[in-house]
Amino acid sequence: MPGQTLTEIRGLLALAGLAPQHRLGQNFLIDLNLMRKLVGAGKVVSSDTVLEVGPGTGSLTECLLAQGATVVAVEIDRGLQDLLRARLGGEARFRLVAGDALAGKHRVSPAVVEALRSAPPRAGGHYKLVANLPYQVATPLLIDLLLGQLPFERLACTIQREVGERLIAEAGTEAYGVVSVLAAALADVEIVARVPATAFWPAPKVESVMLRVRPKPSDAREVADVAAFVALVQRAFQQRRKMLRRALAEVGAAAMEACLTAAEASATSRPEDLTPAQWRRLFAALPGCRAGDPPRTPR
Repeated sequence: MPGQTLTEIRGLLALAGLAPQHRLGQNFLIDLNLMRKLVGAGKVVSSDTVLEVGPGTGSLTECLLAQGATVVAVEIDRGLQDLLRARLGGEARFRLVAGDALAGKHRVSPAVVEALRSAPPRAGGHYKLVANLPYQVATPLLIDLLLGQLPFERLACTIQREVGERLIAEAGTEAYGVVSVLAAALADVEIVARVPATAFWPAPKVESVMLRVRPKPSDAREVADVAAFVALVQRAFQQRRKMLRRALAEVGAAAMEACLTAAEASATSRPEDLTPAQWRRLFAALPGCRAGDPPRTPR
């Protein structure tokens, strides 16, 4: 499988007059064994369409193309855009989106969605994310892909360790929060490997993990109205130290009691005390949720 060594990456950047940009979170993955493990975690096959965010000099991109997949690569750095066009522009299965992967810092850019839609997976294939994600975009990108305009079958990425731990955090822990609840409701998430700083160049000052996320099909999700569930959880965790009775005050005393009973929680519980399963049961008991209507949540 292809892949660029540190010497090769340095050489490519030097020829182009480029250097890693700290403000863009450019830490190039240089451990080829871990790169192959990342491709394996994505289970990439030739019929897949793979989203790669932050391709850099195209090391991982080349590995994905070698699997026969179509790659939609999103690069914000203009110098690297030129480098990628020069190296891979002649490859029919390579699509470059020049710009930010996110629009407004929280949603996947429409340009990225359009590029993916214009290159759908072939028969038997799927949309997948395989990427060494820049730390700044990791959380909003993963959550928005799970909420998804497109049906991603698998997300495999290297990310900051703290982000990975928040996604799999358990109730009552410091790392537990909105993303923990949403990830559990929408996907199966696991840490595949710990990734040392020495696997990157320049070496980051934080530890990383390799993550594998398998989104649940829409008909297998335990939440009927995802948008309303997200709104409820987000608003509750804005007051994470406040008791649940305050977060549910607008639904009325009787409905609040029914919700708390369904969730096996008390009015004095705090948002961080409820497990993802309890949140789902509480939401299902809110007035209107069974009919698919958004619940009345506090403002």
